[in-house]
Amino acid sequence: MNAFTQTSTLRRLFAGTSAALLAGLVTSTALAQAYPSKPINLIVPNPPGGFVDASARILSDSLAKVTSQAVIVDNRGGGSGNVAYQYVARANPDGYTLLNSYSAYHVGNPNLTPKLPWAQKDFVPVALITVATNVIAVHPSVPAKNLGEFISYLKANPGKLSYASQGNGSLSHIGTEMFKLQTQTSMVHIPYRGSGPALQDVLSGQVQVFITTPPSVMGQVQVGKLKGLAVAGKTRHPGLPAVPTTAEAGLKGFELEAWVGIFAPAGTPCRCGEQAQQPDQDRAGVARNQNPRRRRWR
Repeated sequence: MNAFTQTSTLRRLFAGTSAALLAGLVTSTALAQAYPSKPINLIVPNPPGGFVDASARILSDSLAKVTSQAVIVDNRGGGSGNVAYQYVARANPDGYTLLNSYSAYHVGNPNLTPKLPWAQKDFVPVALITVATNVIAVHPSVPAKNLGEFISYLKANPGKLSYASQGNGSLSHIGTEMFKLQTQTSMVHIPYRGSGPALQDVLSGQVQVFITTPPSVMGQVQVGKLKGLAVAGKTRHPGLPAVPTTAEAGLKGFELEAWVGIFAPAGTPCRCGEQAQQPDQDRAGVARNQNPRRRRWR
């Protein structure tokens, strides 16, 4: 699947999501008749580039067509997502400021950081946008043709390689630490402010390893600028058909999934609170495996 086909597929998926998002956001009769009457700000907790930013931009295009209003993507990276989360938590709950939330920040940060400038109760869930697996990608200079050889090299050279993440507490950070724990290996963590800056240093070889969602590295793997060693999911990714799953590559039990969802400030008049009480979702809006609305990133 080339980049054009992938983007077209994503747009078709998100077109339906945007209509459902609008329908479920504002419920009060007065507001519903007028909403939206001005541009909507979609806050992204990452800089441009990567899975979270791309999902926001595709959604904004579809939502703008449905609403006939501009949907402004506002990247507020930094602080492992906390800059954006704090901004939205303090925003006016009128439906015009929304958060393009990332699972590792929304779930991980409250468990990793004792004192946050926001809490999960500061938000209400609106819609689950997409779910994505992760791919283990390495720079071509790493002397390993497959996942088994990579693990063997790490064990023989503890601490020699470094890995990139989108920031402390991101799924690439937590996921790689889980990988190290399961394989009993050692790498040096280099945090960045999003996938874009991280990918630049991985491509240059300054950092050698990046476990991230496929859209961030798919193009580079397809042309040989990076090596895709394994997909951390139950099935292979359609855009990387030659890359085996971790189980196929000999590492059973290692799977990573990330989700992106839309959240609004607490107090926003919407049906999201009712959705959050359904059996397949918890109060934080974290979609569980049986959620029939979840859309996989392709």
